[in-house]
Amino acid sequence: MTSTMTRHLSKAVMAATLLLLCGTAPLLAQSVAVMVNGEAITNFDIDQRIKLSGLSGQQVNRQAVIEELINEKVKIKEGKKFSVDPGASEVEGAFAGMSSRMRMSSDQLVAQLATKGIRPDTLKSRLKADMVWNALVRGRFKQSLQVSEKEVDALVSGTGGAPEAEAFEYQMRPVVLVVPRGAGGGAAESRSKEAEGLRARIQSCDEANRTFKSMQNATIRDTVIKTSADLPPTLRELLDKTPIGHLTPPEVTRQGVEMVALCSRKPTKVDTPKKREVRDKMFAEKFEAKSKAYLQEVRKGSMIEYRQQ
Repeated sequence: MTSTMTRHLSKAVMAATLLLLCGTAPLLAQSVAVMVNGEAITNFDIDQRIKLSGLSGQQVNRQAVIEELINEKVKIKEGKKFSVDPGASEVEGAFAGMSSRMRMSSDQLVAQLATKGIRPDTLKSRLKADMVWNALVRGRFKQSLQVSEKEVDALVSGTGGAPEAEAFEYQMRPVVLVVPRGAGGGAAESRSKEAEGLRARIQSCDEANRTFKSMQNATIRDTVIKTSADLPPTLRELLDKTPIGHLTPPEVTRQGVEMVALCSRKPTKVDTPKKREVRDKMFAEKFEAKSKAYLQEVRKGSMIEYRQQ
C-alpha cells in the first residue's frame, strides 16, 4: 500500500469517526436517570414530561413523573408480548384526534407545544402507552369488566333523590346549508335567515327531505337514531322543545348553517342519562382497580434500575 493511499485511508477513517461521534454526542450528553428492562429514561425525558404535565397548571412532582415514565415503559413492553403495538399512523391518528378535540390542527398543536419547549414525541409517547394499556386491560379482562343491567338498576334505585326525567329515542336528519370557506360574515347571516324561513315552512321529515335535496349548496343526511343518554343536556332540551317534523334553530358551524329535522321522539326505558352515568362510573371503577393490580404485577417482573443523579 502506498503512502498516498495510507493517508487517504486515514482521513476517511477519521472523518467517519468524527461523524459517528457527532451523531451520538446528543445521546451521550443525556444522562440516564433510570434503566427499565434495558431501556433508558434520561433526564431530558423527565424534563420534557414535567413540562408537558405542567400544562395543566398544577405543581408537578419529579419523582411522580419518573414513575409515570417507568410505567409507560413496562406497559409498552407488556403490550408487545400480546402483539399490541400501535404503529406510527395510529399514534398520529390519536394525536390528530386530540388536536381536533382542542379545536386545532395537528400542526397548531405542535406549534403550541413548541412555545413551551415540548417536543411532540413527548405527548405521542404518552398517547401510545395509553392506547396500549387500554387495549390490554379491556382485552385481557373483558369478562370481569362487564357491568350488568341488574347492577346498574340496583344502584340507580338506591341513589334516591328526585325521580329521573323521562327518556326518549330520537330519530333525526341533520341538515346543512353550505357556506363557502372564505365567504364573509354576510354569507353566513344570509343563510341563517334562509334557514329561519325554512323552519317556519317545513312541517315533516318527508318535506325536509324533498326540500333540501332539491336545493343547491344544501344537504340532508341519513337518519340518525340516538337516546337521551347519548346526547348532552343542552341538545336533549332543544330536541324536547322541537315539534315532531320541524327543524331545530340554525347554528353556524365550520360546515355552514346546520339544523336537525326531528322525525320522531319516542319514550324509552332501554337507557336513560342516569343509567348511562351510573354504568360509566361502575365500569371506570372496575377498570381502574384491574389496571392498578395488573400494572403492579407487570412492574414486579420488570428490571428497574434507578441511577444516582
